[in-house]
Amino acid sequence: MKLIVGLGNPGIEYQFTPHNLGFLTVDRIANGLGIEVRNRQCRALTARAEIAGVPVILAKPETYMNLSGISVRELVEEHQVDVKTDLIAIYDELDLALGTLRIRQRGSSAGHNGMESILGALGTDEFLRIRLGIAPQYKVGDGAKYVLIPFRKAQDAVVDEMLDKAALAVEVILKEGPAAAMNRFNRKSEAGDEPVTEK
Repeated sequence: MKLIVGLGNPGIEYQFTPHNLGFLTVDRIANGLGIEVRNRQCRALTARAEIAGVPVILAKPETYMNLSGISVRELVEEHQVDVKTDLIAIYDELDLALGTLRIRQRGSSAGHNGMESILGALGTDEFLRIRLGIAPQYKVGDGAKYVLIPFRKAQDAVVDEMLDKAALAVEVILKEGPAAAMNRFNRKSEAGDEPVTEK
């Protein structure tokens, strides 16, 4: 059983903010499968599904971002998930330009509070994560505020494409393995990884 966790904050006011890209990706995957993520379990909304012939649990923790680890640990224990091979965490990354996607098999939280919570709760950084870039092409003063402000209309097309790419990345991971997925998706964009800033 694979556990696919998208990070975000519950509540309509957060629905289409950069910090909720994990939730939005899980919803995009569910929509493609014709299911809804609505079962309440382990302080998360969940759904059982099959992707590329692999049984999965889709999950959106309802603990709010900074306490994501509480829900993820309960889900891991409930479903006896081998964290190193069977957990995929999907979340936003302010260090990557908007639209960029990166797959990693281990690493620090890089200051992301949701990931920090999960690392602490699981006691390991050895699990797969899909990082979705949210850094804008304009300079922002306060990243903490930016991640909770809804996307602008001008960003919608890029966000939509990134969600499709993230959903496909999950499928490739399950079908061909992490190495193949990293080979395919961890390419530098034409503009590079770094966000463009304007004064």
